[in-house]
Amino acid sequence: MLKNGMILLLLLAFIPGNGFSQATKGEVWPSFRGAYASGVLDGQNLPEKWNVETGENVRWQRGIPGLSHASPIVWKEKLFVLTAISGSGDTYLKHGLYGAGDASADRSSHQWKLLCLNKFNGDLIWETVVAEGEPIDKRHIKATYANSTPATDGNIVVSFLGSQGVYAVDMDGNKLWGRDLGRLNVGAYDAPDYEWGSASSPIIYLGNVYLQCDTQEESFLIALEGKTGKTLWKKMRDEQPSWGTPTIYPGKERTELITNSSGFIYSYDPANGDEFWRLGGSSNITAPTPVFKDDILIVASGRRPTKPIFAIRPGGTGDITPASDAGNGNFIHWRKTGRGPYMPTPIIYGDLVFMLLNQGILDCYDLKTGEELFRQRLRHTGGGFSASPVAADGKLFLSGEDGDIFVVKADSLYNEIAVNNMNEVVMASPAISEGILYIRGKEHLFAISR
Repeated sequence: MLKNGMILLLLLAFIPGNGFSQATKGEVWPSFRGAYASGVLDGQNLPEKWNVETGENVRWQRGIPGLSHASPIVWKEKLFVLTAISGSGDTYLKHGLYGAGDASADRSSHQWKLLCLNKFNGDLIWETVVAEGEPIDKRHIKATYANSTPATDGNIVVSFLGSQGVYAVDMDGNKLWGRDLGRLNVGAYDAPDYEWGSASSPIIYLGNVYLQCDTQEESFLIALEGKTGKTLWKKMRDEQPSWGTPTIYPGKERTELITNSSGFIYSYDPANGDEFWRLGGSSNITAPTPVFKDDILIVASGRRPTKPIFAIRPGGTGDITPASDAGNGNFIHWRKTGRGPYMPTPIIYGDLVFMLLNQGILDCYDLKTGEELFRQRLRHTGGGFSASPVAADGKLFLSGEDGDIFVVKADSLYNEIAVNNMNEVVMASPAISEGILYIRGKEHLFAISR
């Protein structure tokens, strides 16, 4: 119990705005968008400008083999990055703003590798082949066979590979367990033959692993024991395919496990999978991860025509969907339609909520009231945005697919500070730890610092 309690204390240290954030000094970024997917880590003194050609403010860069959209994660001095290496050497993907659902023709045998690097100098500490074989599913030509970001709690590192299974290693790269969760066919809800590939990432809470698996055939939420991979509980769901990562909300009265899904946004008890509440009105395709600050959950999705944004009060019971489209009900602070992001996860900084849309529009809202404070189109070069924003010390870092990283003031008025080009496609969301911004491009991992 003491061990679990210590893990909880460490995780609580990374909630933005609480008293522990400065004491940790940002040593860990343990899962997609950091602890609780907040994407925020202050006290980092990150540079506003850098240059990968001259090396200005580039601490190191390292080539990463294969193809993957998984973000880097960090635990103390160790940085972990997942990749899928094609036996044919194929690393083709088509980035940009387009609507085709075509799949890659590469079905050659792959190796899924987890690499552990020294986060300060980029040296390889170890690498482990967590799985290998022919891909069970196809991948979208904009996706990879390793879309999901790993997760760690300092004891294990978990990699989720969709239909290829879920795998855990210890902090030295030794294999602990693997689980086959069955065929997880994820694609367009209205075109069952499309196979786009899984992208939901694992999270770890109190030593247990949580996975959201919404597919064409069978959808479920599952909790696995971190030490063994044993199923603790499995909750079946009548849901369409989705790509979002679940979030733990550690409330004052109870802890809730929140999922963004097409039929409903759900809240569960992470201890046993019992449903607390559900909220209807989402879009048919959901990808952004739920985020929160204090007693407000922000959940959004960007499929037309609904494209909703919900600011939700946790603590509900049963179906909390408002009785009418115009009403908010008892558990909604505010909501909007036609404004939700399709891929990037929202970010909350202070009392502001920022929404980055795929086409390069940045919206800013008041967290408590939903008032729109600005809407600004970024001066990107056409490729759009898939990665989710991160923030530090009053600045947002917005990663464009064309490789342009926009640095924007996290304020109620739009103020662009700088644009830095990585000279390669960027699809993965950045990570931050101890004064270093980690940006994963299509071919390299960059460490940016003063």
